[in-house]
Amino acid sequence: MIGYYIIIGVSMLVSWWVSSRLKSKFEHYSQIRLRNGLSGKEVAEKMLRDNGIHDVQVISVPGQLTDHYNPENKTVNLSEGVYMQRNAAAAAVAAHECGHAVQHAVGYSMLQLRSKLVPVVSISSNLMQFVIFAGLAIMVATRTVENPNGNTLVLAIGVIMFALTTLFAFVTLPVEYDASNRAMKWLKDTGTVTAEEYVGVQDSLKWAARTYLVAAIGSLVQLLYWASLLMGGRRE
Repeated sequence: MIGYYIIIGVSMLVSWWVSSRLKSKFEHYSQIRLRNGLSGKEVAEKMLRDNGIHDVQVISVPGQLTDHYNPENKTVNLSEGVYMQRNAAAAAVAAHECGHAVQHAVGYSMLQLRSKLVPVVSISSNLMQFVIFAGLAIMVATRTVENPNGNTLVLAIGVIMFALTTLFAFVTLPVEYDASNRAMKWLKDTGTVTAEEYVGVQDSLKWAARTYLVAAIGSLVQLLYWASLLMGGRRE
């Protein structure tokens, strides 16, 4: 189990570093006021209109970096720091979330796949750790000379559940990158931001995307570790 805790520790450290960089980037670009004076809410509404989307509402939600698009009730939810602010960071976040609304409107396949995975992944993510550790205990307790690996059925179920969450993390990557690309293209093509402001938008979204990349890689490394135990490549 030492290897597992090392993996968790390294993953948490890298994730913390990327998140810290993301927060510092947003704080920095929050100081760059948009020349056009548009708020995050107004940027979002403009992008929706320009893409022919008139049935999505832009609303404010509490918290920091809590921005998201909800396809069920068709709302672009912007955190308080984005909804009313008039800077490059707010424009980046608002346009990115509208990128998801555009994906939904055009039937972007990876977004559809992620939506289908949500119910299964929500169950798996809540139970997989318990199932995996129970499976490890059963595997060790049932080892015999005839069966040195023990009973691995429960562990196999846990690994499959973990694999589903890892798949979800990797499906999320193209969804997030595509939303950012749509946002940056619209902001640039429409002249909503100046060249200087665009640099801030691009850098902010780049670091935001890296949080998803780190999460996906961390999930994959953990999956490979649990799979190695299941296949008998490691012994406790």
